[in-house]
Amino acid sequence: MLSLRFHFSSFAVAIHKPFITHSSFSSSPRRLFFLLPSQAKTLINISRNYCCFCVKPIKHNNGVFPVANNIQSSSSASSFSNDFPFSGLEDVFVSFVFGKKRATDVAHMVWKHIIQKGDTVIDATCGNGFDTLALLNLVADDSHNGYVYALDIQKDALDKTSLLLEESLNSNQVRTIKKQLVKLFNICHSKMEEVVQRNASIRLVAFNLGYLPGGDKEIKTRSETTLMALEAAKRILIPGGLISIVVYVGHPGGREELEAVETFAATLSVENWICCKLQMLNRPCAPIPIFLFQR
Repeated sequence: MLSLRFHFSSFAVAIHKPFITHSSFSSSPRRLFFLLPSQAKTLINISRNYCCFCVKPIKHNNGVFPVANNIQSSSSASSFSNDFPFSGLEDVFVSFVFGKKRATDVAHMVWKHIIQKGDTVIDATCGNGFDTLALLNLVADDSHNGYVYALDIQKDALDKTSLLLEESLNSNQVRTIKKQLVKLFNICHSKMEEVVQRNASIRLVAFNLGYLPGGDKEIKTRSETTLMALEAAKRILIPGGLISIVVYVGHPGGREELEAVETFAATLSVENWICCKLQMLNRPCAPIPIFLFQR
């Protein structure tokens, strides 16, 4: 059984499977490539079916995140990961690599490691409401603390989110939630600071970019306003908080929006931020989860 651990700044992923690896590093940026057999149970005939996966540190304006040159021992890597907020998520990342979890599933699992009961969070693009519901379940406690700001530029999205909440919760919960825990705003994500209470401690801002599933594909997030929204999220996020982004590159403008998000992340200092993305190389249209964690 092989165990390989690799590090990008404080980002660590462990894979505990028999596999073949190929690493390729250029001077800038550094990348680690894996060619993993799509059937992990056997190494027979692996040349025919590969899952290509790249974990890439987003380039910083003064360089790139340091990458460990040597395979780390289990003990040293364990002590390293204990200080990292995503410890214990290795299996989730591997499941994403092998197509067993979607990008949104990965995002939800990461949120569980960041959000605490009673937190205030923002769903910057609530869509059909599934992210809003997941965030509500993470922040709500028995004292009815916690707060979810759910934003969308389309009223149809807010209506669908409200309906999902009503269908998923009992009537008493719905009344309490509508009064205290969830606030819906028909507003562009770039204007989140206009609705968030002053001095609110925001633990997480979630973005699910693109268009509303089942809606008008011409109405979608765009690079310009997404950049403004990311800047706003950066200003209101507390230390220990997370900006979570799922980027969809399979529609017109999606790849440009990905480049805009990467450009924004590249301006964040290594000292204060951990930035990473998970991207499948041989699935060019697959959604891409990106996580920007403020130390």
